[in-house]
Amino acid sequence: MNQNLSILKKNNLSVTEGRRKILELFLERGDALAHADIEKQTEGAFDRVTVYRTLQTFVDKGIIHQIPTTDNAILYALCKDSCEAGHHHDEHVHFVCDKCNKTICLDDVTVPNVKLPKGFKPSQSAMIVKGICNECRGN
Repeated sequence: MNQNLSILKKNNLSVTEGRRKILELFLERGDALAHADIEKQTEGAFDRVTVYRTLQTFVDKGIIHQIPTTDNAILYALCKDSCEAGHHHDEHVHFVCDKCNKTICLDDVTVPNVKLPKGFKPSQSAMIVKGICNECRGN
């Protein structure tokens, strides 16, 4: 069974054309995608609501995670295997390339612990590093 079908089955999701194709995009690309990127890549095969619901289902199941951007948009990227429904463990750094504008998960670079004042309890940490990615440095 190919990877996208096994991910859907493992998460007890029915295999629909939309879910299969959208998950395939994440597996092929390797970088973060916006809702608009998915619509463009699927050439309008799925309406806006189908894409939105699919993304939300994947987030809820721990298949993908959200990455906030500086312009208040949301990007989505594949989770590591340790994520599950309702529990994301994506405390890694996200790198944004100034040249190609890709957002890449740096899974092996963790967000440092931040000492918060007494009474504060964090629920999520995020860190974005900007610069030139490895691919663009070679261009």
